[in-house]
Amino acid sequence: MTFQELTSPSGVVHEEDPSAAERLSLGVAARLSRYLQVLTQAKKMGKETISSQELSDYTHVNSTQIRRDLSGFGKFGKRGVGYNVESLVSQIRKILRTAGQHNIALFGAGHLGKAIASSDIFADHGFRVVAIFDVDPSKVGTAVGSQTVRHTSELRQMVEDEDIVVGVLAVPTAAAQDLADELVQAGVKIIFNYSESLLAVPPEVTVHTSSPAVDLLYALYFYLT
Repeated sequence: MTFQELTSPSGVVHEEDPSAAERLSLGVAARLSRYLQVLTQAKKMGKETISSQELSDYTHVNSTQIRRDLSGFGKFGKRGVGYNVESLVSQIRKILRTAGQHNIALFGAGHLGKAIASSDIFADHGFRVVAIFDVDPSKVGTAVGSQTVRHTSELRQMVEDEDIVVGVLAVPTAAAQDLADELVQAGVKIIFNYSESLLAVPPEVTVHTSSPAVDLLYALYFYLT
């Protein structure tokens, strides 16, 4: 097993398909993910068009770089008008291969887990939390949103029944590695890690670690420079 940590403050890096003829570089994939995040929020706010400069203001990516990234996949914008938000959301999702719906298993029914389960962040991008797990007897059997918290002993069966493709770890650091091992054994290939644990997983499994401290350091760097 090897350490497969992908910790990018610029967005989730999706697992690459080894059979694909063309692969995005990590930089392009990360930037497209950032554009998608802004575009999704703009769509929710009712914006119909957005300019490369507006995208630049929200993502801190140079507008020339944005136009270069998007022009590599076709003609999306009109000079003087900008990009159609709904169309660009759809196209970027296709490019990132995230179109459609993808099922998630969430581990941890504490404060962070409940916040994640009740947030629209995942749903906005086609991810649906279909199972929530915990080992605390006081939490198992309780309701979190529309889900009933299950014991982690049900993990393998739920992965198979619900076609779960992503495991989200909102658990204490000490518990993260054991849960990652169980997810790997169940066949899950993508793990989103909210703990500080450095997860050891096989090469074919992708881990993304989300750290507020790292994100703040990243933001501070741009502020100071």
